[in-house]
Amino acid sequence: MSVLEHPSFDNHEKVLFATDEVTGLRAIIGVHSTASGPACGGCRMWSYPNSEAALTDVLRLSQGMSYKNIMADLPIGGGKSVIMKPEGAFDRQALFEAFGRAVESLNGEYISAEDVGVSPDDMMAVRRSTAHVVGLPEGKAASGDPSPVTAEGVFRGIQVTAERGLGKRDLNGVKIAIQGASGHVGTYLAGHLAKAGADLFITDINVDGLEKLKAEYGATIVGLDEIYDQDVDIFAPCALGAVINMDTIDRIKAKIIAGAANNQLATRDMGEEVLKRGKIYAPDYVINAGGIINVMGEIAGDFDPAWVQGKLDGLEATLGEILDLSADQGRPSNLIADELARQRIEEKRAAKLAKVA
Repeated sequence: MSVLEHPSFDNHEKVLFATDEVTGLRAIIGVHSTASGPACGGCRMWSYPNSEAALTDVLRLSQGMSYKNIMADLPIGGGKSVIMKPEGAFDRQALFEAFGRAVESLNGEYISAEDVGVSPDDMMAVRRSTAHVVGLPEGKAASGDPSPVTAEGVFRGIQVTAERGLGKRDLNGVKIAIQGASGHVGTYLAGHLAKAGADLFITDINVDGLEKLKAEYGATIVGLDEIYDQDVDIFAPCALGAVINMDTIDRIKAKIIAGAANNQLATRDMGEEVLKRGKIYAPDYVINAGGIINVMGEIAGDFDPAWVQGKLDGLEATLGEILDLSADQGRPSNLIADELARQRIEEKRAAKLAKVA
């Protein structure tokens, strides 16, 4: 199957396959849309079973970034990159410098940042090969790790969904299961939720991180697979995607699904299955856009925390609008969000073409 026939291709503008024999780099960069500006999205490094899995991931993530950025009303398009983690020992700095050369070859059409398995220090290595990188820990407009802002946005989104699904915005005593609680975003989110009085049930492959959260917040640790079966009010997926599927949907007892992970629904049809079961779903690329908002402040060249907070306010309003439309129309929230995103992208594309004409 070629890229053009891939079910997740969705008319990507560009897909770049980059390799480097010396460092072991095997990377894919997806540029989904530049209708609003240069495509921007993080770089993920993961141990993929094969290149087809990596391609599927980058295509879905890249499309999601287009939708995320347009729904957050940012002047950037959507893109994403993945690195297939080399087996055995490798020179990490050299690998990311090689990745930077791949980014540079796109002449500014794609701007990278960190994602799962990648750190701000890795982005500094990328920066040695290209200027088209953000999320840096130092520099005039450095925004650093976007995880805290992503977590704040998700926390606010959970309050928005709780207001509609539980009848209250106050999370005191609300039971919340966090999948991926030891990750960058999950850890910060757990802190927000614990301080709001929520009772936490947590899981992650990083057991040491879980023990720290248990000690600090009194969270209850559960097994990786047991997280779906918890008797909770809210399920917050904050690990990898496709966790809402036909094998898990009937195990989830929570009234609300709202978390930081990208591509939480295994397929778009799962939104209908969620709705059929009377659950509220917060579309992932709407609720988790805090990080890219933070990064946008760096792209602008003059990082302004007040501007970031204002954009987070806007995210709350957008999520509330989508959930209200879903309730009023009896339609899945993910489909409503997709329609709004595509409409906005087409409007931007038409305006861009009109300027050229």
